Amino acid sequence: MKDIHSQMSALVAIAAETLDADNTPPMVDLQNFNAAEIVLSVGAGGITFSGSNKIEFKLTHSDDNSDYTAVQASDVLGLDSVGDGGIIKALTEAHASAAVYRFGYVGGKRYLKLLAEFSGTHATGTPMAGVVMGGEGYDNPQANQA
Repeated sequence: MKDIHSQMSALVAIAAETLDADNTPPMVDLQNFNAAEIVLSVGAGGITFSGSNKIEFKLTHSDDNSDYTAVQASDVLGLDSVGDGGIIKALTEAHASAAVYRFGYVGGKRYLKLLAEFSGTHATGTPMAGVVMGGEGYDNPQANQA
């Protein structure tokens, strides 16, 4: 087997928790990495999602950690299109079991933020977590995170 462990680090984009309202996304700093993969893990939906009761995951990026703009389709791998405001995933119908989604980031900016934006009524929360895997680091091996 090849070693990818020594060439990547996990960076928190959405802290693992059950949410029923928008998160406050932390800044993810990609300095010292040449590659990034966004991994989104979503548990069973706390409600039955619909077009009005939904969660939209919006990815934005920045050069200066001040002026964030929505990613475009050319910034993200694994998608045919990106929705308004940088929507890379939308939960708009029943989500009965846990699932993991991944997206490659090739936008070239230093900073990312991943927002879980809730619309409608969410009386029961939905468990989720978002991780950015910073890869192909300049200073390998990367520190262990166990």
